[in-house]
Amino acid sequence: MKVLVTGGSGFIGQAVIHQLLTDPKVHVVNLDKLTYAAVPGTLAELSNEPRYRFEHANICDTKTVRRILSEHSPHGVIHLAAESHVDRSIDGPKTFVTTNIVGTFVLLNETLRYWRKLSVSKQAVFRFHQVSTDEVYGSLGPDGQFQEDSCYKPNSPYAASKASADHLARAWYHTYGLPVIISNASNNYGPYQYPEKLIPRSILSALHDRPIEIYGDGHNVRDWLFVEDHAAAIKIIFERAEPGESYNVGGSTQHTNLEVVHKICESLDSLQPSGSPYDRLVTHVDDRPGHDFRYDLDSSRLKQKFGVEAATDFSVGLQRTVTWYLDNEAWWSDIWKTINADRRLGRNPV
Repeated sequence: MKVLVTGGSGFIGQAVIHQLLTDPKVHVVNLDKLTYAAVPGTLAELSNEPRYRFEHANICDTKTVRRILSEHSPHGVIHLAAESHVDRSIDGPKTFVTTNIVGTFVLLNETLRYWRKLSVSKQAVFRFHQVSTDEVYGSLGPDGQFQEDSCYKPNSPYAASKASADHLARAWYHTYGLPVIISNASNNYGPYQYPEKLIPRSILSALHDRPIEIYGDGHNVRDWLFVEDHAAAIKIIFERAEPGESYNVGGSTQHTNLEVVHKICESLDSLQPSGSPYDRLVTHVDDRPGHDFRYDLDSSRLKQKFGVEAATDFSVGLQRTVTWYLDNEAWWSDIWKTINADRRLGRNPV
């Protein structure tokens, strides 16, 4: 099997590629534009792997996407390429519309064109896996969970762009017969995450003795999913789900942002006590516009159908994550220098 993975040099993408390549029969083509959040060195060890190919390309480029599909003849597509940071979407929504909506349209259209030329037997096993987020569902109150048939009510430009991409993918299935499957995951965390997101940014802010910023009162709740658990679920859904199906992928562990940050501080107090107590750096700042209160996914369909559920306890996963950032300064040091830590994103809505 040969799989085309878009956005494979990103945080979730690299985990998915590593997961796919655990099967010696699988070959992977990584299509990635290499935006600011992509770190090619993450996959450096695969440079001499004959089952891995890299294509430096933009999913919005119709001719290039067409060439890649024709040249590599994949048996399926896992679509992860996306702009993903809510704060950046508030400051500059156009990039999110272009990549997440227009890019997905181009990829769907070119994949459909390619799929229609396949033999009947190859068409039957082909899958287009649209990987999405829980943020498309909007915001929950203090109770309840999102199911796969919950209404989409996106509240940020990022969530709206991903919701649009999901709707396009579903339309290409119902209208044109392209064998699409969709998965929506909760907040991912783990090694290699670009340090603009809450967990890595909090870790690195603490290590640099900078304020660890918390939006508002910090009581916004998220369900946390270790990235390797997500990658394992993506592989199983891609390989075993039927066209037209959708699955929620949650971590079954809810914490407020404030709780997460204090857990990070406790971990650092233990692992690198020279800067303790790190919670002295916790700083509350003005909330961002349209900040969703709570997300929580019902992943029972995934467990019932495939026996899949998150395997990593949050405390264990967080400790592994903090330890990884402590041990891998060479990976993040240059990235941290490029981040304008004095400029807060998400305060300049269009």
